[in-house]
Amino acid sequence: MLDLREKLDGRLLVGDGAMGTLLAARGVGYGHPYDRANLTHPQVVRAVHEEYVRAGARVIETNTFSANATKLALKNLGDRTREINVEGARLARSAVEGALPAGEDAIVLGAVGPLGRPLAPIGPIRPEEARAVFLEQAEALLEGGADAILLETFVDLAELKIAYDAVASLGVPVIAHKTFVEDGETLAEGLPGKVARDISSWGAEGLLLPGSNCTVGPQRMLGIAEAMASEVGPVAAYPNPGLPQLVNGVVRYNQDVGHFAEYGLKLAQAGARIVGGCCGTTPSHVRALAEALRDFEPETRSARRVSVSSPELETERAAVEPRTGFARKIKEGFAVAVEVDLPRGHDVSGVVEAAKALKERGVHAIDISDGARARLRMHPVAVARIVQEQAGIEVVAHMSCRDRNIIGLQADLLSAAALGVKNILAVTGDPAQIGDYPEATSVFDTDAVGLVHVLSKMNRGEDLAGNPIGEPPGFLIGASFNPTAEDLDAEVDKLRRKVGAGAHAFWTQPVFELGALERALEKIQDMDVTLLLGLMPLRSGRQAEFLHHEVPGINIPESVRKKLAELSAEDAPKYGVEVAQNLLAKAKPLVGGAYLMPPASMPHLAGDVVEAVA
Repeated sequence: MLDLREKLDGRLLVGDGAMGTLLAARGVGYGHPYDRANLTHPQVVRAVHEEYVRAGARVIETNTFSANATKLALKNLGDRTREINVEGARLARSAVEGALPAGEDAIVLGAVGPLGRPLAPIGPIRPEEARAVFLEQAEALLEGGADAILLETFVDLAELKIAYDAVASLGVPVIAHKTFVEDGETLAEGLPGKVARDISSWGAEGLLLPGSNCTVGPQRMLGIAEAMASEVGPVAAYPNPGLPQLVNGVVRYNQDVGHFAEYGLKLAQAGARIVGGCCGTTPSHVRALAEALRDFEPETRSARRVSVSSPELETERAAVEPRTGFARKIKEGFAVAVEVDLPRGHDVSGVVEAAKALKERGVHAIDISDGARARLRMHPVAVARIVQEQAGIEVVAHMSCRDRNIIGLQADLLSAAALGVKNILAVTGDPAQIGDYPEATSVFDTDAVGLVHVLSKMNRGEDLAGNPIGEPPGFLIGASFNPTAEDLDAEVDKLRRKVGAGAHAFWTQPVFELGALERALEKIQDMDVTLLLGLMPLRSGRQAEFLHHEVPGINIPESVRKKLAELSAEDAPKYGVEVAQNLLAKAKPLVGGAYLMPPASMPHLAGDVVEAVA
């Protein structure tokens, strides 16, 4: 079996470069999956491998970066996962044996990339599913002749750990690459060193080598390699030639092979013992790199290992507690929040006035929804800032996953923190097709559970990728719960996952009878959960019929609907308030607060409900 420690002791190996870049240049790509080329264009794939060997590469990666079952299923190739990977490894092995000069040896790395879909709780892939996918691919690569497994281009350290655990069970050497963003500030925070210590703690010396690849060019990779090597000893480094640019619809990279080779030498001097290239690198880059490293003699030394039990090993920081007055009210008393609807335009003076009036009547926070029912409305964080400044009352800003990808969601949360909007209610959101612009695209990179997880990560002082964001914002993390859900067991399971992701309190859907709340509380009695009971003072029989029959998740007793239908336009709202008052009075000992949702034109009805039970 290959021993990485022995192989790299006093020795430096040159890795190969990009595969996709060359396949595309030779007409394989642009709608043709690169990994499928192992079956459809084997002679082209082998020729690329041979070019890298002749250029001086002695570490050759298989053309299988995207060849896991999850990604291949998206290309209708899921049933050919084993075949593509076995053939990918055979082609690389054959190229090495055919092009390698006599008396020299080379390593074939079975390339394994991320799944391409987020892991739970951000996405749908459970850890056990991910492990099975990674294991299946690794087994096929080893069957085809790979000497070791390369885990590359992993942004999520948690996913990299799952992949490592899966393939390490096969007892083969593993090189594990974490990708870092082009961000000097992040690198200055020492993240690469922390990551290197973490990765090194996973496996036995000689069977695991940490490293980094992709995203950054040689100069930035030098800082990454220095930080990693200073913590754990020898590492691997595979930079891009530089940042990409789009020219006439084609992605291009820097072709200055001299610059690439110059920094390749610096990477070796910094402690990299395998140096290659990633996206955009060609045999010309590798040839220049091999020439620059020809006479380089690394000092003989063993990698410094970090024990799992080492006190220096970084552990996940605990999330800070919420730092808002409303959070304290929830924890220490009975908190009352009222949702105030936004107008279609940008004039929110009416919202501000309603907030002032509700504050005077004992309300503790104003809720601002995020385009509920996919309606076009102002951004809730912007409105929250205005209301907090002008009305002097805290705001709970709802945040929906519908309109923003995972980058946009995090950007908006950072903005909220900077603006002093620290109460966030995480919601999945209604699909775009039911709203003002049914032809618009719904994003849904994640759901409410995933968004709660993102908020919890930020309360630990880091973004989803583990990059530091500075002082933790101390968000109050709210989530929704529907006690009247048709499938209550499924709703409870979702609540349980939100609790696990880090939710602090739960805003319920409108409840109209005590029995429904009591049944739900019985289901969740094993969890320490704080509920803000959703109450909706109804204004008419017509409204009640619409909500009951046409709005998912709302159930109004028939007796209430009938009574409202019998009353006049003047008396119906009074009865709606009375129903909410009676329910709140009975439920108050069972919950941590109330969340009132009055009709858009009648926010004062919420004040009527609150005053009766104050």
